[in-house]
Amino acid sequence: MSGGASVETLQAITDAFNAHDLDAIMEFFADDCSLDMPRGPDPWGTRLVGRAAVREGLTARFAGLPDVHYGDGRHWVSGDLGVSEWLLTGTRPDGEHVRVRGCDHWEFRDGEIVRKDSYWKIVERPS
Repeated sequence: MSGGASVETLQAITDAFNAHDLDAIMEFFADDCSLDMPRGPDPWGTRLVGRAAVREGLTARFAGLPDVHYGDGRHWVSGDLGVSEWLLTGTRPDGEHVRVRGCDHWEFRDGEIVRKDSYWKIVERPS
């Protein structure tokens, strides 16, 4: 597959996320990478640029959902682009349980991730 995008690579990234292994996760990212988080002040959420900012953002994600897990995964690729769908589950430090469907859009260059764009469903609880 061109650009390093493959279903096997996307599964390996998911495995690293589920292991909460920041070093392994960051091995996939290019120095000039970006990560668009699903929440933030802009239409694209919060954009983190560069390996240090991406690592810091992922560190915060693991702190905010210490037992986060990405399950029920489906992955596909087209050229340098990949998509991963998942069911995120986890528990916030205050005890609130999170269960939400989402996806990541991945862009690769020379075998490394240059862009990760994350989307989550908005879960509304009945009042």
